Amino acid sequence: MQKDSYLSKMETQDNRKQIFQDWKSNKGYFKAQFILVLFRIAHLIITSHVIIKILFCWYLFFYQFFVEWVLGIELSWNLVIGKGVKLYHGQSLIVNGFSVIGENCVLRHCTTIGNKSDSVEDAYACPRIGNNVDIGSNVCIIGNISIGDNVSIGAGSIVVKDVPSNCVVVGNPARIIKFLK
Repeated sequence: MQKDSYLSKMETQDNRKQIFQDWKSNKGYFKAQFILVLFRIAHLIITSHVIIKILFCWYLFFYQFFVEWVLGIELSWNLVIGKGVKLYHGQSLIVNGFSVIGENCVLRHCTTIGNKSDSVEDAYACPRIGNNVDIGSNVCIIGNISIGDNVSIGAGSIVVKDVPSNCVVVGNPARIIKFLK
């Protein structure tokens, strides 16, 4: 999934639908619903006109303080996440702002999705995760890699290489243990 094509698709959606697009997929998990609504509002502000950014900079500061410092979840407002994402037990979730996550993905606690190094050149080299990916708890997905659609990543896995679609990966380093039909 390309970040630019996804952003253009998001711009055509009704703003209210865009803000509440994860509500049904997190039914019964108020914390996840609340966090994702806050994230969608911040993302909407950051992708808006510069005047909107200036008028709502207070909200961006509130979002960063409350979600990152109080709740311990790093979801950068410029992160691209598809609709229907599920957030289970949101503690200690870290997702680099240059990552791309597809639709209907599941993110669990203590998961890190990010780049490999601190150098400026590698800051944009983050994972691209496809649609319908189920990420277990304590998973690290690191580097300029692609994860295909319909993938399950087992708890505690360390993913540092590309993963094809329709499979289950586990381990450190993650390896394919099963292909799905």
